[in-house]
Amino acid sequence: MREGELVSLIGSNGAGKTTTMKAITGTLPMNDGDIEFLGRSIRGQGPWDLVKQGLAMVPEGRGVFTRMTITENLLMGAYTRSDKAGIADDIEKVFTIFPRLRERKDQLAGTMSGGEQQMLAMGRALMSRPKVLLLDEPSMGLSPIMVDKIFEVVKDVYAQGVTILLVEQNASRALAIADRGYVMESGLITMTGVASAMLDDPKVRAAYLGE
Repeated sequence: MREGELVSLIGSNGAGKTTTMKAITGTLPMNDGDIEFLGRSIRGQGPWDLVKQGLAMVPEGRGVFTRMTITENLLMGAYTRSDKAGIADDIEKVFTIFPRLRERKDQLAGTMSGGEQQMLAMGRALMSRPKVLLLDEPSMGLSPIMVDKIFEVVKDVYAQGVTILLVEQNASRALAIADRGYVMESGLITMTGVASAMLDDPKVRAAYLGE
């Protein structure tokens, strides 16, 4: 991935997309190979160290802290930071992006809908001020209206200069907003290219776009 890109990784269930994301973020140990971030190897580093360096992930299933309030969850996203004024400003920015979170800032995260939890998970990741944001299936299980909202936010974050790696079951939506795409099959990258060209590729359309 190049700085400032939005890259989409697509593939069927079980292809290894989530495993790849976990390896990148240090939540799954690697058996072989290497991962470079900002020109340096990050193999073997813990997720907490990678967050400090600017690598943040919104995991599949959201992973919010269910017994904490929305505000407390957002503060957890900034746990590597000590700039209180900046943290307060960023919470306000998240509330501007997701007004519904402001309305329910004192509500326990576990009592929220799936779409609201996805908003919170994305907001929490943004609180670390990431250089690279990894999104694993952000639209899974959401209503069409909520999916539209999530993709709007992804585009807005990308427009602010954050590099994004997007794993998404809705391949057509993912490729439509990406610069480049990768296709993964059984743990191997079998195709890569400009996302708009991949949208028109007959093989991609047949295998992943239902055409």
